[in-house]
Amino acid sequence: MAADDRKTEERVALAEALKPHGPSREHWPRARDVAAWTDHYFRRTAAAVRHFGDVEATYAAFLRRPVISAPRVALDWLRAVAEESGTEIGVELRYPEGKWVGAGEPIMYLTGSLATLSELETLFLMKLGPPCVAAYNAYTMCADLPDVAFLAMDARHCAGTEMAELMAYGAAVGSDRAKRKVGAVGFVGNATDATAHFFGREGGLGTMPHAFIGYAGSTLRAAEMFDEAYPKEPMTVLVDYFAREVTDGLTVCRRFPRRAAEGQLSLRLDTPGGRFVEGLDPPASYAALERHVPEAVRGYRSDEELRYLVGPGVSAAAIWHLRDALNREGFHGVKIVASSGFGPAKCKLMSEAKAPVDVIGTGSYLPENWPETYATADVVEYAGVSRVKVGREFLLRS
Repeated sequence: MAADDRKTEERVALAEALKPHGPSREHWPRARDVAAWTDHYFRRTAAAVRHFGDVEATYAAFLRRPVISAPRVALDWLRAVAEESGTEIGVELRYPEGKWVGAGEPIMYLTGSLATLSELETLFLMKLGPPCVAAYNAYTMCADLPDVAFLAMDARHCAGTEMAELMAYGAAVGSDRAKRKVGAVGFVGNATDATAHFFGREGGLGTMPHAFIGYAGSTLRAAEMFDEAYPKEPMTVLVDYFAREVTDGLTVCRRFPRRAAEGQLSLRLDTPGGRFVEGLDPPASYAALERHVPEAVRGYRSDEELRYLVGPGVSAAAIWHLRDALNREGFHGVKIVASSGFGPAKCKLMSEAKAPVDVIGTGSYLPENWPETYATADVVEYAGVSRVKVGREFLLRS
């Protein structure tokens, strides 16, 4: 690519990244609240710099591990605060949204008043690191299972609404990359209305929780009640409440043959890890995979891998077992939805076992190792002069 074309592409990507996205709402923290939420030593730096004479500085923002660039929420906030306070901040986005970023590579450079950027650093980094790692995890899951639709069900596992926004955004970015790179179905939606816009939807997705099954008194009655309340919507029925995944699943299919035939009925497995799916035990689980994917269990496997393949809970064997039961009675159009601990490692094993799952509900793309999400920023230029602490020379602009 010619240098001029590359610069044009970068300008377009930057312009897109700096646009406000999603529903109109007040950004937070507002400019007036920044000082209360920023690290105190940055506030002291800002005050001292203003006393001795402010200077234009350039920060390099990076993470210490490979990630997928997901800078939009952070940049939306930075743009809003800069506009509110009448400050100009230049952004050189080296890795636009959805691009692979190597460990230690600057995602972007920020240029502006040293005093101002010092005060904004804490909050900006809060909003940058976590979605980049969530995007990386979501991408690997979607890429390993390109024919499976994913549903983001992370909200209940998040530490507040801000984290829920960052995680949903990260899932959407990772999903979009998997769609581009491997033609994956990716994430088709999420569980809450507030963040549905990241997935191109007006509202969240979902049907019934376990509480509704308990309220109805039986799996079949819950399905009947849902059908009456939402006759025109596709129906996904949880089948593990009474530990009769196969029996209750088939009962619901027989009760709603039209839904079953038209692909408007799904059965969701969410069996807890303390027991096997109805009809399975260790020998039966091995047998289920031997019938379909014998190579999946004939090589060396770690304890974790064996648990995902043939262990209790929602294993690959459990999904094959339910699919076999449905097919034997002619319910080929009934979909299987799986949930419970579906993170990158489990999705990779499901891919190797060719598990016949149609949809995966997951919140497990959330980073397990939270310190890996810590974004960092270092000043690399003062008044146009390159200078950075020893050991961080790799951050200097080439």
